[in-house]
Amino acid sequence: MPAAAAPTAPQQPARRSRKRLWIVLALLLAALLALRWVSQPSQVSWIVLSQAGRALGLEISASGASEYRLRGIPMLEVRDLVARAPGSDKPLLRAKRVYLAAPWTTIRAAGAVLDIERVELDAPQLDLGELDRWLAARPPSPGPTPIPRLIRGARVSEGRAVGDGWSVENIGLEFAELDPDKPLRARVRGRALSAGVAVPFDLAATLHRPAAARGLGLSGALAVEAKDWRLPMRVRAGARLHDGPDGLGLDALRLGADTRYVSGDTDLPFAFGLAGPLRYRAGELTLAPMGAALRAAADSAVPNLDAGGRFGFGAALQLHWQGRIHAWPQAWPALPPPLGQSRTPLDFQLDYAGKADLSDTVALSTQRDQTRFDGRLRLPQMLAWIDAKDAAPLPPLSGRLSTPKIEISGAALEGVEVHIEDDPPAAASPAPAS
Repeated sequence: MPAAAAPTAPQQPARRSRKRLWIVLALLLAALLALRWVSQPSQVSWIVLSQAGRALGLEISASGASEYRLRGIPMLEVRDLVARAPGSDKPLLRAKRVYLAAPWTTIRAAGAVLDIERVELDAPQLDLGELDRWLAARPPSPGPTPIPRLIRGARVSEGRAVGDGWSVENIGLEFAELDPDKPLRARVRGRALSAGVAVPFDLAATLHRPAAARGLGLSGALAVEAKDWRLPMRVRAGARLHDGPDGLGLDALRLGADTRYVSGDTDLPFAFGLAGPLRYRAGELTLAPMGAALRAAADSAVPNLDAGGRFGFGAALQLHWQGRIHAWPQAWPALPPPLGQSRTPLDFQLDYAGKADLSDTVALSTQRDQTRFDGRLRLPQMLAWIDAKDAAPLPPLSGRLSTPKIEISGAALEGVEVHIEDDPPAAASPAPAS
């Protein structure tokens, strides 16, 4: 049988051309499939969140629908975002919706330029304990943290921050622009909750520059609300931002407020001021050392006083005050002579550690001239006694009173020492059987 003829020279280039064509077509098909995969919003968000997670040392995912836009100013919108520290089963941050728009110059600069068009967060939930642990695990920054520019500002709505035994609900934050070289003007509102006490606030804030050690001004409405009383107020405050080893906070805080104590039919207007360095660290808010002042009308039941000490709030509210009441208020029950005739200011020391509504026991020491009292009381019962028209002759407290002389019903007693025991609240009578 004769051997097959060898392929001619023109046939070999034709086969090579067809092979190259198939390779090109295969590569083109692969590119189209890859482009289709990448162009899906869920894949775009996965790529972006993965990159952000690696940069921040977090595991970030989004299970909801995503959207993106490349024309004009690129935009990415993700829903049901969850961010966790590696190895943690508790989310550090959740958000119902996150919107981010950034110009092409920022994207092409790969982090060298921090210009962002706008940021929006809907229903973010921040776990402050997880945040503290994540920050503690982060490597120290080699220099100051760069501040991004937000050309059209940012908005946070229905936010929530959770601490140990307290939270801030319905957080709203909005500002029109953020620029490292310009003042920042923002509005912040929310409602802090802890152990039966609510603190709603709606404040306007002005920051001289968005950086540490820069001046901050606050003004607006704030209230402290417990079950049986509330303190609505208008506040004004000035301070400098602080960021250091002792925590975040405010230096040289000066706060003044016009307020009222409202309980039932009682409505007592007064003014107060606070001063000192404010710090937040490891789940505790402190103002120490602090100065405080109360001022009210001469016929008010609110005393005029000046005090110094410490305020702390974390797992419990802690107060330590030492100060002076300038004069015994006219609205308080009169003191027996000669104590009532003295014009000497009343020195006091107050210590409290308990619930945020001040319903737990207060330790109180007072002294005027040579008369001294050391005792314990509960503030709600004491305020009710002061406000009552037909109050009992002795206040609802327990303690020891010593005085060189006291006059009662025309009789003079010398070298007096009195031990007072307040009767505990009567137990509720059982309901009669039906």
